[in-house]
Amino acid sequence: MDAEVISVGIVRQALDAGAVNMADVEAQLGPGAATLLRESLAVKDAPSRVDVSDEEVASAVRKSCLSSFDIRAVIIELALKLDAMKHLDAVPKHQQRTTSLEVLKVYAPLAHTVGAGALSKELEDLSFWRLYPQAYAKIDQWLSDQEVDCKNVLATSKEDLLRALTADEELHRTVDGADIKGRYKSRFSAMKKLVKDGRRPEDVNDILGMRVILHPRPDADGCRACVRTHEVIRAMWKEVPGRTKDYITRPKGDGYQSLHVAVDMSDPAPEGKKRPLMEIQIRTKDMDAAAVFGHALYKGCLTDPDESQKLKAIMLAAAEVAAQHLRDDEPTGGGATAAITGVGNVDRAFRQLDKNGDGRISMEELTELMDDLGAGGQDAEELMRLLDDNNDGSLTSDEFALFQKRVELKAKLEDKDDEYKEILKEKLQTVDKTGLIHVYRKNLSDKLVTN
Repeated sequence: MDAEVISVGIVRQALDAGAVNMADVEAQLGPGAATLLRESLAVKDAPSRVDVSDEEVASAVRKSCLSSFDIRAVIIELALKLDAMKHLDAVPKHQQRTTSLEVLKVYAPLAHTVGAGALSKELEDLSFWRLYPQAYAKIDQWLSDQEVDCKNVLATSKEDLLRALTADEELHRTVDGADIKGRYKSRFSAMKKLVKDGRRPEDVNDILGMRVILHPRPDADGCRACVRTHEVIRAMWKEVPGRTKDYITRPKGDGYQSLHVAVDMSDPAPEGKKRPLMEIQIRTKDMDAAAVFGHALYKGCLTDPDESQKLKAIMLAAAEVAAQHLRDDEPTGGGATAAITGVGNVDRAFRQLDKNGDGRISMEELTELMDDLGAGGQDAEELMRLLDDNNDGSLTSDEFALFQKRVELKAKLEDKDDEYKEILKEKLQTVDKTGLIHVYRKNLSDKLVTN
């Protein structure tokens, strides 16, 4: 990442806080930084004028960001969005919902498209937790139970594998060492598999995982080292047929490279402990850096205009593909919001409250309404504070319409959260630890027998 990107990322926060203005940035950092800053602001504003709960609209916004703006501006906004998601408690609830929805529908898929998989997953989980808290709690409890059961297995497996890799003669000659990291399932990913894809809990087989990161010597073949590591793993544990994915020989469209293999970690004894499958990812340190930080950032092509244009074309193609796989369920409303849906209904409601027809709802008019409803002046003041975005003491039709939209979004998200919760409750309540593993074990045994 170049100095211009870093400096703009820092200055953007100061600009958002009102500590500097665009003229200051151009004078101190130059026109290039100022242009990049403007584009990062444009990426920030891109979802704000449209309904991103509509997947076609969200897809169009993502493609617009990739085609219209410097890729570096997208990266800057992704980093700032992650920081914002970690500090959302400081803003009003309606803003938390709006930001989280934009992140889930626009920015997390963008991070995936540019190859920043780890960032994408973190953005997904943070927004999932904010938007659908009941569904998140169900998934979190289920996965936490699995993780507690497998924690010791993961620790022991890491030690055993590291010992085996260290003792291997070929790897001893070609690599300077290996890092092995444990990995647990993303909450949002698990929810999508259970709810959107309709999988049974026993079919979510990558709850447990390890990542092997090799450090090949300068003159060694890193790809061969990954293959050899796969051979060592096969000698240690029972590999599940049909689950191996070689993204080293055939990288993904965004440049992602890794070798994925699934193994059965269960005790082989007839009455031994049965456990979910473990997915093991094998890659070199260079492949890992590209996967974690994004292929474009790692390769440094963002500073080369020609390479940046090539990258943009690749990312647009990737976005088209991603749009087919990132069809997150759109929040859909129920009867609770039917009465206020539509511009016409909003306008009529505003005109009824605007007694003197001056185009504003005054504090007196709002108090009169609250009195009619049996509430007091204090409630009217609280409602005014909630609705009056510009704090001028009255409500415009735009502020009233914005409030209606916020109410609708809140109701839609709550309806969808209830729907997700009930689906997950039905799927997971029948899955005690013994039942799940028996079904899982039978399916796995069938696979091993037929292969």
